Amino acid sequence: MDINLSDFHFLRPLWLLLALFGALLPMIWRRGRNLQLRLRGNIAEHLLPHLLVTPQDHQHWRPVHLLCALLVLGAVAAAGPTWEQDRPDFLENRAPLIVAVDLSPSMDANDVQPTRLEATKHKIHDLIQRRAGARTALIAYAGSAHLVLPPTDDPTLLDTFVQALDTGLIEKPGKNVGAVIDQAKRLLSAEKTPGSLLLITDGADTGQFDGLDRQLRDSQLQVLVLAAGSEDGGVIQSASGQPKVDSNGRPILGTFDQAALKQLASALDAPLGSLTLNDDDLDWVELHAQQHFQSASAEQHELHWKDAGYWLCWPLLLLALINVRKGWSVNWLPALALAVGLGWPSAPAQANALTDAFFTRDQQGRWAFEHEHWPQAAALFVDPYWKGVAAYHAADYDLALATFARLDTPQAYFYLGNIYVRRFKFDQAIAAYRQALKLQAQFPEATANLALAQALLKDTESAEKNAPETKPDEVKFDKAPGKGQSKKVETEQATSDALWLQNLTTSPAKFLKQKFSLQDQQGARP
Repeated sequence: MDINLSDFHFLRPLWLLLALFGALLPMIWRRGRNLQLRLRGNIAEHLLPHLLVTPQDHQHWRPVHLLCALLVLGAVAAAGPTWEQDRPDFLENRAPLIVAVDLSPSMDANDVQPTRLEATKHKIHDLIQRRAGARTALIAYAGSAHLVLPPTDDPTLLDTFVQALDTGLIEKPGKNVGAVIDQAKRLLSAEKTPGSLLLITDGADTGQFDGLDRQLRDSQLQVLVLAAGSEDGGVIQSASGQPKVDSNGRPILGTFDQAALKQLASALDAPLGSLTLNDDDLDWVELHAQQHFQSASAEQHELHWKDAGYWLCWPLLLLALINVRKGWSVNWLPALALAVGLGWPSAPAQANALTDAFFTRDQQGRWAFEHEHWPQAAALFVDPYWKGVAAYHAADYDLALATFARLDTPQAYFYLGNIYVRRFKFDQAIAAYRQALKLQAQFPEATANLALAQALLKDTESAEKNAPETKPDEVKFDKAPGKGQSKKVETEQATSDALWLQNLTTSPAKFLKQKFSLQDQQGARP
């Protein structure tokens, strides 16, 4: 524990007066026991030494000294010693980040191996793994900007959509950074937290620079620009990995405009970095994102000093145990029992007479939930919402379904939709997500899951419509001698559940291309 002496102070310094009294207590006690001072007014002073017989005291430590230590230490603890500021828990979390990837054709250039886009996807994969537990959103843009995934802390889901990115997903040409900023601002307004936008691109449209600073005015969005490419440029590759050529058969080069990127960074007042072979670019992104998040959050929320006085409770307890004794002998048995009790491993939460006497069922359930004892938490919770969440994490979907069905909140309908999707009931899932959005319009997770459920429903209907027709089960007749009866013999079905489930899977790239095309036709509305 590092202590910065320059910041050391007391939160409640008036309690130090009690420490002063405690320090003077032995002197007051000794003065009160001095018989010479007490009898000085009644007996001549020159006779007192001869009339008083004072036995020599070989015992230096008295109960008053123990009381003195208790008062001084207790006063220091109550005064609240501190040397560092107490940041709220959310400030300790990693900064929320919105990653915007340029999907214009120039990102297929091979000056960064294998291509600029593939190198970008690999770098984003590494960034996601480093930011485990943090919320990250994904935007794809070219001539228009589209939300791929709202802020999520699920690295597997995020990486799935990152790997599906391709320059053919957006048909509208260009590099519309202004549309990206609009999308990012909408996401942050829903999150209600400051965050950073990471633009990964190989160029910029200089004709769009006017007005970018006004878009960021009075916004808590910080923009970081990460250049993907080298100044030499490179040949644009096709989907098959072959170089693209023009009408004359010459390879098409992907331009990398370093000057335009510098102008873009200047217009956005944004730091400018570039992709590196090591992790320096990732360190650069995380450093700027965290610094902006902490400084912006500190402006919103007043930071308090962390009270370190509670650390003195343990020596105070030890002194109090020493004081509880017979005579001058020290009874170490309570201290030993306390030490054993503190060091004993905690048992999983369970309901019994002792815990019920001090903690409510919801408090016990909360303890079990925080320690990831999901089945026990589901059994302990009385609150229906937390009971349903615990049952959902415990994969007890029957209990979760019955619990959430009693609630009329957007979160409950969201979980209901998730359960229906897991059970392939896409119609009911879509209805649940729509009800959640009806109760809470700004619900990015429900919006994303609604789109996925609709795509899965459409793919299911298409798979059922295109499923091959199978003949009725074959009927065979037993012609064995002595047998004059016929019987049916069932044969294996031509299609299996595994094949049906395989046809059910949706390609993320196909889903994104259809979604982006539809949004472009509708004016890129989110």
